[in-house]
Amino acid sequence: MEKILLHTCCAPCSIAVIQDLIKTYEVVVYFFNPNIFPYDEYEKRKAEVVKVCAMWQVRMIDEDYIHQTWQEKVIGLDKEPEGGKRCSVCFDLRLQRTAQKAKELGCNIFSTTLTSGRYKKAEIINPIGEGIAKANGLKFISADWKKDGRQERAQKLVCENNIYKQKYCGCEFSLKAMEERESGL
Repeated sequence: MEKILLHTCCAPCSIAVIQDLIKTYEVVVYFFNPNIFPYDEYEKRKAEVVKVCAMWQVRMIDEDYIHQTWQEKVIGLDKEPEGGKRCSVCFDLRLQRTAQKAKELGCNIFSTTLTSGRYKKAEIINPIGEGIAKANGLKFISADWKKDGRQERAQKLVCENNIYKQKYCGCEFSLKAMEERESGL
């Protein structure tokens, strides 16, 4: 079975994707998300990914939390809307690191669960992954993981397995936007 390195942003986005991919690949989950803020939220999300990996019996690699590096990458993009240029920079950072890790591990294939998110657009994320794959001599599995009933199945699995489901994408900017929406500002 071929090995795939699957960048995973959170448990709700990964649970059904992993369930599908383990039928065809030896899945190694890669948790690299320096955008998540605050740190206790990062730890909470990571713990839930550990739980999902144990459930599907897949190996997980936990990368260092380098939030300051992420902040430096997005300087000047704080006013960008969710899904804007800041997000593309964030996707690029995480997928570049995923490709590097895939090469280190001898994986020729990688992908990401980012397209599972209801506000994440596959037409933005997949070309970034494909370009990085091409530049590194790798293959990127392009998919819109929320399609083909996967999002509904993921929601069911999340409920059945008592998986924490976050209310915002992850970064301080999405947290602030969520807080403003909830307060009516």
